[in-house]
Amino acid sequence: MANSLGQPSNRETSRSSAAPRPGGETGDQPIVFVIDDDDSVRRSLERLLRSVGLDAQTFSTAREFLAQGLPDRPSCVVLDLRLPGPSGLELQESLIKSGHDVPIIFISGHADVPSSVHAIKAGAVDFLQKPFSDQALLDIIHGALRRDRAARQERAEIAGIRMRFDTLTPRERDVLGLVIQGRLNKQIAGDLGISEKTVKFHRGRVMEKTQAGSVAEMVRQADRLGFKPTTGRERFPLGGREV
Repeated sequence: MANSLGQPSNRETSRSSAAPRPGGETGDQPIVFVIDDDDSVRRSLERLLRSVGLDAQTFSTAREFLAQGLPDRPSCVVLDLRLPGPSGLELQESLIKSGHDVPIIFISGHADVPSSVHAIKAGAVDFLQKPFSDQALLDIIHGALRRDRAARQERAEIAGIRMRFDTLTPRERDVLGLVIQGRLNKQIAGDLGISEKTVKFHRGRVMEKTQAGSVAEMVRQADRLGFKPTTGRERFPLGGREV
């Protein structure tokens, strides 16, 4: 994974407790990444996570973590604020810039108010002061994993909607934009200079291609894509392009 923290060091210094399934697949099994330069903390948290059935992988530096990248599975990061080399806050910033919206839980024995405020404002799930109770950390981790699983589901659903909307022709997009504005078939026909029968045909094709069961559902799908009707010819942020 490209990042702003330079090239990583030896990958073999990380420890993994993930239990591979047949064929090496881990499927939807969540994983927790622990990044802390204190070996005793890493071992303790690894044992804790394994005791509740969670996969864990530990690292002593931000560069070691970035070396292996993020897997395609639900995950979260338990991150120490102070690390050798790039700090926890710098790692958080790097992940954000790289477009990785993985939930981060900061832990620190030397936390200060400005750092904790900065981390939370940047999107951290929580900030725990060492020492903390095992149950407090586990509760936060389970919440973070639920959040990441929901976010992954949302991204998958939006990707599916985008694929369906990308199959629309320019004329079908014109009709869709006017339907979203609440225009009637007769009004759309006048706006586009086509017959009302043709409008009905295109409208039916739009409903079929988007797999929307109703106009209300189609409007919700368009809204999830970030489509906003404008005056004149509509512009659709479909497939990374404007039409």
